Amino acid sequence: MAADTRDDFQKELVDLFVQEAHEWLQNIHVALDELQQSPAPDRHTNLIETISSGVTNLGGSAATINLSDVEHASFEAIPFIEALRDPQKAFSVQDFLSLCKQLGQIHTALTRATGTSFEVDGSAAAAEAADASCSPGEFLQALQELQQQQSPEAGSGHNLIRSMMEYIESQVQAGVKCIDTTAIQGSLVQVSEAEESLLKAIDERVPEIFKKLSALKMDSGETSIRMMDLEASLRGVAQLRTEAQQANADSATMFFTGLHSLLTVAVRRRVFLAAARVDSVKERLHVMGGAIRQWVEHGRTQRAAIDQLLPANHR
Repeated sequence: MAADTRDDFQKELVDLFVQEAHEWLQNIHVALDELQQSPAPDRHTNLIETISSGVTNLGGSAATINLSDVEHASFEAIPFIEALRDPQKAFSVQDFLSLCKQLGQIHTALTRATGTSFEVDGSAAAAEAADASCSPGEFLQALQELQQQQSPEAGSGHNLIRSMMEYIESQVQAGVKCIDTTAIQGSLVQVSEAEESLLKAIDERVPEIFKKLSALKMDSGETSIRMMDLEASLRGVAQLRTEAQQANADSATMFFTGLHSLLTVAVRRRVFLAAARVDSVKERLHVMGGAIRQWVEHGRTQRAAIDQLLPANHR
């Protein structure tokens, strides 16, 4: 009898937890959808708090009834939430997709632990939202077919289609029945803005940096003037590195990080290089500028292709 009593009590606790979990998840997903729309800083902060408290409540409550998988999946989402916390810092789409994938892991852990499907309930605007939604399974299949059509060299390091596939796969695993195409388009817009901002910075900064890098050469003029040129180049490269990071352009980020380190040493230690080595650095900068332009163009092509997969009434 004692064992039966304990089992009944545990079942009551799980049933209560399921009700609370549904509410927390609903709040999390509503906040997440709004977060994609680039809200004002104060609103951004409130939305992050809603997501963070919801995930923390989920993990804490799961721990009290020994649902360890749910507890771990919930608290493992915290670093992904923190990556989006600063409203003044433009987060990358990859940061957002990483959080969405982890939320998918929470959904999966909840379903396995409780035997209950944790789909996000529709809001009062569900009927209106239906026109802006599509089946994640069908959309994933379309993305997979699109990926297969890409030539090996076409991506040029650009993995937007694959990133989108990973996000949709997490939604499928979580049992989500409808994908909000408004949110998808919001993600595509954020990607576009970050990449176009990088391209604009390249066009504005690289020609000036290219010219001023000559100050790195030995015996190329007055030291004080050369140092001013190198300091200006250092600031320009730092901006380009930040732009590359926000656009999730890994190769560009690595290149500008290396160039930033070289210029930092040159400025701090007043180190100058042989002309041939400086010319090599300038040539690599020129090549990287062209590679980024090509990378952005591939991004435009992939975004347009993904957009064509969305329902016609939402394009």
